[in-house]
Amino acid sequence: MTTLADTPDFLKTGTTSTVSNRKKRWMLLTAVVGTITALALMSVGGNGTGGGFLTEEAITGKLVVSISASGTLQPTRSVDVGSELSGTLEAVLANENDRVTKGQIVARLDTSKLRDSVAKSKAALDAAEASVAQTEATLAEARANLDRLRQVAELSGGKVPSRSELDSAEAVWRRALANLASARASVAQARATLQTDETNIEKAVIRSPINGVVLTRKVEPGQTVAAQMTTPVLFVIAEDLTKMELQVKVDEADVSTVRLGQPASFTVSAWPGRSFPATIQRVGLGSTTTDNVVTYKTVLTVANDDLALRPGMTATSRIITAQHDDVLLVPNAALRFVPPSSEDSKPAGSIVSRLVPRPPQPKKQQPKAAPGDTKQVWILRDGQPEAVPVETGASNGRQTAITGGDLKTGMAVIVDYQEKPR
Repeated sequence: MTTLADTPDFLKTGTTSTVSNRKKRWMLLTAVVGTITALALMSVGGNGTGGGFLTEEAITGKLVVSISASGTLQPTRSVDVGSELSGTLEAVLANENDRVTKGQIVARLDTSKLRDSVAKSKAALDAAEASVAQTEATLAEARANLDRLRQVAELSGGKVPSRSELDSAEAVWRRALANLASARASVAQARATLQTDETNIEKAVIRSPINGVVLTRKVEPGQTVAAQMTTPVLFVIAEDLTKMELQVKVDEADVSTVRLGQPASFTVSAWPGRSFPATIQRVGLGSTTTDNVVTYKTVLTVANDDLALRPGMTATSRIITAQHDDVLLVPNAALRFVPPSSEDSKPAGSIVSRLVPRPPQPKKQQPKAAPGDTKQVWILRDGQPEAVPVETGASNGRQTAITGGDLKTGMAVIVDYQEKPR
């Protein structure tokens, strides 16, 4: 038996070369078949062959359009109680949360200096009145002297006294008359000064100007009050906490829809889950700019019969700007929907399918959209999307009212297109 070892050298070389070539061809064929198989599998499972339309029915219902704004609660009327006089507080008679009545004493200043001023003013008044009595006597004397000289001149036929003496006596009488008028004016001035000092003593007793509740007390007994450029605030008193107001900031994009008398509601952190009713009372014309955001102050009236709300609470309000009953409603997604084109839904195909020509396929007709800027929704007709022109009304951000067009209640409108999972 002849073995490979017994084979001549030239035969050994040819045999080894033939075996090596066969191995190479086999490995190359195996790689090509594996690649084609993998690409075919990827082509089948990688892309879907289509998708489905998601629809929702158009319904008839109630549409409520609202905006949101935040702000703080404030008393309907609050008064800053201060002091017109400077001095030391002798007593503070009201605390926070105390109910006070109009005219009730809430604080009192030390009046020792004010009483001294009153005594001084009384003395000045007495001196002025005495000066009036003195000038009246001087005036009477000057008048009598003038009358006597005139009588002598009449009896002497104008010989005595001389004309200059008569003029001098008349001038003295007139000066006495003017001094009397000045003295009487001094009396009136002294009396006014006395009245002012007495009024200051009354103002040293600080009283509540309204019936209400003390919200803030800012002073303590013994504290010095300096009333110079501005009036120092001692107390803040709210008139009636059963009626409050909510001051909110409405964005410039929403202020055109806010009107007097519109209903609203709001919530506060202190009462989670509870909604409080309110009504628009005033919409400000002046704007406020904060961090380049323009807002307008809007005031809402609030009933607080159970005193659950307190001044200064932060509230988030919901203002109802429009409300429509029995209107045709569609989701906003239906107005934004645009059907996909045929190229978007056509499968990519495998390498084999691209290499091997296929018979020509009929082209699907593209759905036609409404002309121009007309609003439209899409419905399914015979499995294909069809545009329906509509006229839109108010929207609450989730649904839009349909005011015209061929859309009817119960029609299914397309809101989205969902591809088949790969």
